[in-house]
Amino acid sequence: MMKPLTTSLIFFLLLASTGCKNEEDKDYVWKTVLVNVSAYNSVRSQTDSIPNVAAWGDTLRPGMKSIAISRDLLDLGLDYDTQVIIQGMEGVYLVKDKMHPKWRHKIDIYMGEDVQGAREWGRKKLKIRYRVKKDSIEDQGQ
Repeated sequence: MMKPLTTSLIFFLLLASTGCKNEEDKDYVWKTVLVNVSAYNSVRSQTDSIPNVAAWGDTLRPGMKSIAISRDLLDLGLDYDTQVIIQGMEGVYLVKDKMHPKWRHKIDIYMGEDVQGAREWGRKKLKIRYRVKKDSIEDQGQ
């Protein structure tokens, strides 16, 4: 016979792994936008005097799945720590940095200190999908 504490723990774990995830997911939607994509590195010539510190204060480290966004994308809901899927790329990236205000409809993929890899990546026009919280207008239409 199972002890009451063990039964409660199993129930809690089942609830946490199914119910909570679904509850959170229903509050979000994935949107798609076409953007210009390039790459950048933690080097002074591409950033500033502290090249591994991003706009919101995060310390960037090689291997992170991180992107910088042009500031106009903030108006579309891409904000700090927004999850982003980039067409043709593996995994989910997080918005950790912002670009100079001169850029529009653009993201940069963070490539650590691999300047050659960033150059080889080049520039592309790709679709990205990003996860945002539903707003009250979308809720009323569903």
